[in-house]
Amino acid sequence: MDWLWQDGRLCPAQEVFIDPADRGLLLGDGLFETMRASRGNVPLLHLHAARLAASAEELGIPLPHDLAELHRAAREVLAGTGLADGAVRLTLTRGAGPRGLLPPEPCRPMLLLRALPMAGSGPAPANAVTAAIPRNERSPLSRMKTLGCLDQILCLRAALAAGGNEAILLNTRGDLACATSANLFLVKEGTLCTPDLASGVLPGITRARLMAALPVEERPLRRDELLAADEAFLTNCLTGVRPLLSLDGQPIGTGQSGPVTARAKQLLEAA
Repeated sequence: MDWLWQDGRLCPAQEVFIDPADRGLLLGDGLFETMRASRGNVPLLHLHAARLAASAEELGIPLPHDLAELHRAAREVLAGTGLADGAVRLTLTRGAGPRGLLPPEPCRPMLLLRALPMAGSGPAPANAVTAAIPRNERSPLSRMKTLGCLDQILCLRAALAAGGNEAILLNTRGDLACATSANLFLVKEGTLCTPDLASGVLPGITRARLMAALPVEERPLRRDELLAADEAFLTNCLTGVRPLLSLDGQPIGTGQSGPVTARAKQLLEAA
């Protein structure tokens, strides 16, 4: 049975109620975190909760539960669903409100957790297409996991239609930003590089862990630098390290996963 945790209680999926006036449903007014579960717990929940709290504070959405309660919620929803390992999705909305853009004061946030099994083999290596839709690095939302993901959906659909399986987004300056749901790293002559946050990059949890484990040059990067790289990869909390083999039909490096990619994957898995 599919069990969810909503606003302090564990309940079967069919008993979950989403208010038709919920601003997350109507306006995308909310945030989410997708986290990796292992042995009935979410080991990095504190990092996801800290990112969620920072974004919620900037948006003016109060958090209805503290870290200890979120840990308990994650354990309960995993146990209720019968999963020891998998993915836990946390969704926070501002809650119900009247018609219009201005939120109610005070608001009553809605928080929902759901556990799902992981895909067995993980995603295939990425063969990407440059997205036509730019990422707005000037928007504070570029550094938050908001409920509005339509740009990424359109970019991924276009990439699939063009024969790829991922999209690489550029910002409004034409610099590299990210993939549709992953951070980007490239390697040139032994130097590991990643776009800086000012390029419109989400401060990824796996990105930060990797930057703490390896020397990384964080700066604006151009598309030509990616094409000239020796190797490249993407990082995401669920998929870990995913090799990026080509862009727009042009191989990156040898067109195969490289040694730095293997080292990054090894470090994360060991941790």
